[in-house]
Formats: sequence, structure tokens, C-alpha cells
Amino acid sequence: MKVYFHLNINGFSNCYLVVNESAKEAIIIDPGKITEEIITQIEENNLKLAAVLVTHNHESHVEGIKTLQKIYSPKIYAADWEIAGTQTNVITGDGRLKLAKMNIYHMAVPGHTSDSVVYKIGNILFSGDAIFAGSMGSTNSSYSKFILQSNIEKKILSQLDGTIVMPGHGPPSTIEALKQFNFDLE
Repeated sequence: MKVYFHLNINGFSNCYLVVNESAKEAIIIDPGKITEEIITQIEENNLKLAAVLVTHNHESHVEGIKTLQKIYSPKIYAADWEIAGTQTNVITGDGRLKLAKMNIYHMAVPGHTSDSVVYKIGNILFSGDAIFAGSMGSTNSSYSKFILQSNIEKKILSQLDGTIVMPGHGPPSTIEALKQFNFDLE
């Protein structure tokens, strides 16, 4: 498995292309903007775009879906059906998907938004806006903050220390670093 990072300047959000090299299949996580670089990467490597995974319904994480749908026929997975209407495969709670011949675990982590989902592929967590290096996602109430902190502790910080965290904004981190240096969680 290889993970390629792409930055969406419009929202300074992270988009990830996750490739199963042996199967020649890929998924995209949080396609805020689809650039020529992403399309070239898919086409030059003869990859089948199997799916799009959305961590939450904010424009800087979903705006590129319409472009992808014009070029490819990926399945779209999210916790909010509004992302792609009837073409959205709505996921709820915690569970497992098999996409691009990879096991993908999803965890509901509401708080930043009600539809926030974290995905785990191998030893990498794609955390969306639930948690970042040094902080946790924004919330709109003290109750939402409590829910988010609780979910982070139960579902994210319970992962192995060496697990890599690829957030929706900013640099990657690890579970160990989040435990030591994320001051929002104290």
C-alpha cells in the first residue's frame, strides 16, 4: 500500500490517494479538489479508482467528488447521504469495508460534525477533522466538545502508539505524539 498526499489550497485540506499496488486499484480520501496531478497519478499508473471515502461533509473535503464522478465511477462512502445523494453508500457506526482489495475500518467519531468518520487502513488512521497534530477538531458547543474528546480517547488514542495519523489539515502525526503533545486533550 502506498499513500500519496495532495494539498487543496482552497481550504488547506489534505486529500489522500491510497493505492493497492498489487491490485492496481486506489481509493481517494477527502477529495477537496481534484487536480491534474491526481488524475495523472491515477492514469499513468493504470489504476482503477474503486472508491471515495469522506470523513465529513465540509466543502473543502468533498468539492472534488463531482469531478471524479465525471471521469470515473467510484463508489462513494460517507456518513451523510447528502454528499452524493442516492450514489452515497451511507456508513454508520463502526465497521469494516473491503475496497480496492484492502481492509478498511471505519469509526464514527462525531463532535466536529455529526457525520465525522475516521478510517483505518493498515497502520494508518485518516482522521479528517476529528484530530490534528497538536489539537483536536473545532466544535460548536461544550457538549460537542465533550463527545469529540470522549470519542478520541475511546477510538483513536486506544490505537497502537506507532499508528500514523493523517489528518484533514496539517502535518501527519502518530498516536504516541498525539498523547504527548496534543494540548486539547489534557
